[in-house]
Amino acid sequence: MARFTFNMPDIGEGIAEAEIVDWHVSVGDMVEEDQEIVDMMTDKATVPMESPVSGKVIEVAGEAGDMVSIGAMLVVVEVEGEVPEDVAEGAEAKPADSGPEPASESEPEPTVAPAPTPAPAPEPTTAPEPASSTQPAPTAKVLASPAVRKRAKDMGIDLAEVKPAEGGRVRHADLDAFLSYNSGSGFSPAGGKRADEPVKVIGLRKRIAQNMAASKRNIPHFSYVEEVDVTDLELMRADLNANRGDKPKLTMMPLVITAICKLIPQFPMINARFDDEANIVTRHGAVHLGMATQTDSGLMVPVIRDAQSKNLWQLAREIGRLAGAARDGTAKSEELSGSTLTLTSLGPLGGVATTPVINRPEVAIIGPNRIIERPMFVSDGNGGERIEKRKLMNISISCDHRVVDGYDAASFIQEFKKLVETPVLLLTD
Repeated sequence: MARFTFNMPDIGEGIAEAEIVDWHVSVGDMVEEDQEIVDMMTDKATVPMESPVSGKVIEVAGEAGDMVSIGAMLVVVEVEGEVPEDVAEGAEAKPADSGPEPASESEPEPTVAPAPTPAPAPEPTTAPEPASSTQPAPTAKVLASPAVRKRAKDMGIDLAEVKPAEGGRVRHADLDAFLSYNSGSGFSPAGGKRADEPVKVIGLRKRIAQNMAASKRNIPHFSYVEEVDVTDLELMRADLNANRGDKPKLTMMPLVITAICKLIPQFPMINARFDDEANIVTRHGAVHLGMATQTDSGLMVPVIRDAQSKNLWQLAREIGRLAGAARDGTAKSEELSGSTLTLTSLGPLGGVATTPVINRPEVAIIGPNRIIERPMFVSDGNGGERIEKRKLMNISISCDHRVVDGYDAASFIQEFKKLVETPVLLLTD
C-alpha cells in the first residue's frame, strides 16, 4: 500500500490558485482512475479535477469555498502496490505505513478531520463489492449543476426523487418545489413557514458578488432609458422567421445586436474598456459582445466575438450555442472573457425599465426591456392622427460617467431608436 498525493495542477493562464466549489468524494470513499473528484473554480471557469489513480481517499484539502494554491495538496489517496512514476505531474507517492506526514511548506494544513484512527475496522463477513459501487450513484445519474447537487446533498435530498420541471435537468426551482411538498425537509404540512437555510457564498456566486461590488465601488454609474416603437421591427422579424428555411429562429436579440454594431463607429466611446489603474481608455474597433446569461449557478457572460461581422442568422446561431454552453457548463474560458460591451436581457421578465450594473472594466451595458402593447396616437397620413395599438419596448443603458458623458449616451440611444423604428435600415450597408 502507498499514499498518493495529488497536488493542484497548473491549469494555465497565469492562475495562481483556485476555489473548491464541490467535492464529489469524501474521506473514506473509494475512487477509480479518471473519476471526477472535485470541481475547482478559477477567475474564468469551473474546472473538474479527475483522480489519476484508483484507491481510497484518506485526506482532502479543504471544504467548499476554500482556496487551493497551484502545487498544493488537493487530495491524498491510498493505493495498492506502487504508484507509477509518470502517473501525474507534481504528485507524490509515499509508503502508507510510514505514519502521517507533516505538511510541507508548499502544502497547507488540511481543514478536514485527520485520517481514521489506527485501530483496524472489523473485516466484513461478505465479499467486498467493487469500488465503484461505493459511490453515491443517485446524484451522479441525475442532470444537475454542481451547485444544485451540493445543495441537495447538504439538505439530504436524493436527486433521483426530484422531478425536473423542464429539460430533464434538476434546477434550484425544482428543489424548492420538492421541499414545499415534503414535510421532512423543513416544511410544515400544516402550512407553517419553511426552515431557515444558510447558504455559503462560494464558486460562481462568490465571483459575481466580488465583481458586482467592485463595479459599483469603482464606477460612477448613470442610466438612461428611452421608449422605442418596435411594431415594424416585430413584423419584419415575423416575416424573416416565416421564410428562414433551415436557419435558426430569430429572437429580438440578433436585431438589437445588429443595431448596436451599426452605431458603434459613430459612438466608439460606448465600445471601450477603462484601465483605471493605468488611466487608459481603449476604444475597441471590433465588437466582442458579452451576453449576460442566467444559469443554475448564477450569471455568466459568454462573448460573441466580432459581432459586427455577423449577419442576423449567424448571430442567432451563436447566441444559441453560447447560451447552451454556459448553462450546461461546457463553455470554454476564452468564451467567457474579453468582452468590450455587454448586452443584458430578462426576456419576458424584463420589466418596465432596468438599471444594469456595468461589467467592469467595460464602460457601458445595454438592456432591452419587456415588449408591451399600448394604444398610441399615430399619423393617419392626411395631417391628422388616429389611435392604434403598437408594440413598445424600453431600452436601458448604464454608462461609466468617467468615460461616457450623458449627452453621448442619450445620442447613442436616440440613434438606436431611429434604426429600430425603421428596421429596413438594419439590412442595408
